Amino acid sequence: MNKRIPPAQKSIIAAAAALLLTAACTPAPKEQKIADPGTEVSGTVELWHFFTEREATAIDTVVKEFQDSHPKIKVTVKSGQDDAKMTQAIGAGNGPDIGLSYSTDIVGKFCSSGAWVDLAPYVKRDNIDLGQLNATTRQYTEFDGKRCAMPFLADAYGMFYNKDLFAKAGIAAPPKTLDELTEDAKKLTVKNADGSLKTVGFLPLFDFYENAAAHLAPAVGAKWLTDDGKSAVGTDPAWKTLMTWQKNLVDWYGYENLQKFRAGLGDEFSADNAFQKGQVAINIDAEYRLAFVKDQAPKLKYGVAPIPAGDPARYGGGYVTGNIVGISKNAKNPEAAWELIKYLTTNDATIVKLANSLKNLPTTTKAISDPGLQVEPEFKTFMDIFASPNSSTTPPSASGPAYQETFGTFATNWQSGKVKDLDAGLADADKQINSVMTLGG
Repeated sequence: MNKRIPPAQKSIIAAAAALLLTAACTPAPKEQKIADPGTEVSGTVELWHFFTEREATAIDTVVKEFQDSHPKIKVTVKSGQDDAKMTQAIGAGNGPDIGLSYSTDIVGKFCSSGAWVDLAPYVKRDNIDLGQLNATTRQYTEFDGKRCAMPFLADAYGMFYNKDLFAKAGIAAPPKTLDELTEDAKKLTVKNADGSLKTVGFLPLFDFYENAAAHLAPAVGAKWLTDDGKSAVGTDPAWKTLMTWQKNLVDWYGYENLQKFRAGLGDEFSADNAFQKGQVAINIDAEYRLAFVKDQAPKLKYGVAPIPAGDPARYGGGYVTGNIVGISKNAKNPEAAWELIKYLTTNDATIVKLANSLKNLPTTTKAISDPGLQVEPEFKTFMDIFASPNSSTTPPSASGPAYQETFGTFATNWQSGKVKDLDAGLADADKQINSVMTLGG
């Protein structure tokens, strides 16, 4: 799944990114010629990925199957390696052969800096049909004409809702518009005798779990960048619509009340997840949550639906992203690395097996329609979101996720009341985003 970058890691990524950019300014070593078609590949290859526990076991299973079918290739796997560690290692010159990232936002930086090598020669040599990937998936795995990544399953964001709490509040169906979401959130909220929050209908803080601005932007069709690659947050009126809606709901609850309530909630990926515990009735999350609920809260009665939209005509879409995998410029065995990447991202049977175990969305057309794919009604909802023309992703940038992180700082200041004038605040965010993008690019 597309894990977010915790605040504590941002400085690490920024420092490592500086190393990458510095390295990009120095003379590059002569590009290694790829092997001729049909060349037998052998040797050891190292794979770093971010998965842990149940999900890491799923990766181990398919890696073992790869080794069984490629007996001359040995794979060393390091789990729990997040983007910060990988970026830092590549910048220092000791990155893995293969990196599996949770952040499509890093593609622009990795492609432009050369941290991940161009896969186009391998794709061309092996006649890989990129038409098997949908347009959004192709978009977030390349940048500026360079394909430095392949998609490792995909994520679509929707809305989870607690059926028992909905029934108790007399709500018959999930909200389809942001106004309906506000109305339902208020009906579902329960307070303690002292006035503190006991159950929250919808926790609107931008820095809570998956409530990133990027995940909610498709609800109003907000654009991040202009056609010439500049920030659009100050000129696209959809951002003002989203921020106004969000702040109105924050103010209804009271910012301090929400902060106190959130302080008592469990970690997002633990069994104490607030939605799974019934503390939050409506929650934005991706399809991978289905596996967590099944594992950690099997008795929870819940439903899933697309994220409510500002305009009913936009309903049905959501934020689409995914995991990505590439060959590090430090790779000691790039040919073996490509063999494994090809197996993980173009072998339909492997993709179906991974999708079933991780409950992530398959990315090839044949895998999506494979009869072996386990498509429960809830999973089908996310597949529909993934395919919806109203869905979108965040555009790649040479500065990586810097523009989103900068906007995230503005968003948290806005919801806390530190920003008094929204128009002026968005205009200032524009300037700051353009500044970091210039530095990052």
